[in-house]
Amino acid sequence: MIPTGLENLEQQALVWMLAMIRPGAAFLAAPLFGAGSVPVQLRLVLALAVGIPSAAAANMVLPAAGIISIPGFFFIVAEAVAGLALGFVIQIVFATALVAGEAISNAMGLGFVSMADPGTGSASPAVGQFLSMLAMFLFLAADGHLALIATIAESYRALPPGAAWLSFPAVNGIAKFGSLAFAAGLSIALPVGFALVLVQIIMAMIARSAPALNLFAVGMPAALLAGILLLGTAAPVMADTISSTIRLALDQAQLVGGGNG
Repeated sequence: MIPTGLENLEQQALVWMLAMIRPGAAFLAAPLFGAGSVPVQLRLVLALAVGIPSAAAANMVLPAAGIISIPGFFFIVAEAVAGLALGFVIQIVFATALVAGEAISNAMGLGFVSMADPGTGSASPAVGQFLSMLAMFLFLAADGHLALIATIAESYRALPPGAAWLSFPAVNGIAKFGSLAFAAGLSIALPVGFALVLVQIIMAMIARSAPALNLFAVGMPAALLAGILLLGTAAPVMADTISSTIRLALDQAQLVGGGNG
């Protein structure tokens, strides 16, 4: 027979473990927190620090049938889905930077140049890496990481543990925000990409008027030089668009965490 004190301690430990699921899933899907360079131990500590007080404020209790049961399984799945949705909304912002970088790289002739992304381990265009770093700095400058943590904590009131299933409007809002983020990526690349297209048209006209001119020897350096100059010139405009997308993502995360989508 387990003594009463140890039994209460076991129940409390299970509550703490369940409280870590939602913030842990959010940090896994979110940028910065979910980067491969961030130790797993640090994510666990952050999930514990955010989950325990939030679960206590929401009066989290274990399922009556226990964790190893059908209600316990759905309890865990609902917590994980809610956390992943909150983190995924913020991750979409950084996907817009990669979309913009892909479009600009192709226009500059750097589509074949890729760099290893330390956060995901995959290869991405060099310009996309630059825009991703810019988005990360803007995200930190806007206290986006603190806003995400606050949204996770507040979500326990609107989506209490055990009933954290996302509503259809919330899921629909995430899908619509993904399409808007794709459009935002193209709008970020528009100032530089459109100017580079004009450069390519001018080089095509020069090559047409002077067939002896080696287009590859002249056109690619011209596109690279124009692209670098345009990136420096249009950086403030692109930063404003990325900042606006970050604000929209934080607002969407609050809607998802609020349970009303």
